[in-house]
Amino acid sequence: MFITFEGCEGSGKSTHTKALYQHLIQMNIPTVLAHEPGGTALGDKIDQWVKHGEKLSPETELLLFAASRAQLLTELVRPSLEEGKVVICDRYSESTLSYQGYGRGISLNIINSVNSIATEGLRPNLIILLDIDPVEGLARKSGSEGDHFERETIAFHHRIRNGYLEMAKADPKRWLVIDATQSREEVAVIIWQKVRILFDTAEKEFSS
Repeated sequence: MFITFEGCEGSGKSTHTKALYQHLIQMNIPTVLAHEPGGTALGDKIDQWVKHGEKLSPETELLLFAASRAQLLTELVRPSLEEGKVVICDRYSESTLSYQGYGRGISLNIINSVNSIATEGLRPNLIILLDIDPVEGLARKSGSEGDHFERETIAFHHRIRNGYLEMAKADPKRWLVIDATQSREEVAVIIWQKVRILFDTAEKEFSS
C-alpha cells in the first residue's frame, strides 16, 4: 500500500507522516517512510540544489524533482511495495503539479508527461492533503530562514493551495482533504480512520 501526504508550507505534513509511520510500526505492520525531494544520495543533493542553491528556472526545478523521484522509486519505494510493505511518502508527484504547475505556470500536460516517466505510472492508494490557508501555514514557520519556496510571494502559495484543492476535487476517491488548523490529535484521528478503512477494504479484497 502506498500512502502520500501533500500540503502547503506549514501544513504539518512531516509531523503527520511520521506519526502514521510510528502508528503502523507499533502495530507490527512492515512500513517504510520516505520523503521528497530526497531519500537517496542523489535526492538529498537535489534537495539542497533546488531549495538552497542558486535560483533555478521552473523547468529545471521540474526536471530535477523528477530525477529525484525516479531514483527514490527505484531504490526504495518499488522494492518495498514488492516486499509487501506499506510505503508512506512525504510529498509525491502531486507536489510537482501544484508547485511547478499551478505555482510556476508550467503546462500541466507537460508535468504529467514528465511525472509519468519518473513514476512509470505508480499512483498512491491514498493521498492525504493537509489543507491550510498559506498565510497561517507560513506563520507557523516564522523565525526560520526558509528556503526558496517559502520565500515566494503569498500569491504563489495561494495558487499552490488552489491547485491541490482542484486535484482533490477531481479525484475524491483517492484524496482525503483534512482541515490542518485542527489540533494535532484531531488530525491524527481522521487520518487513522481513513487508513483503517483502506486496510479493511484491501483485506476483504484479498480474502475474496
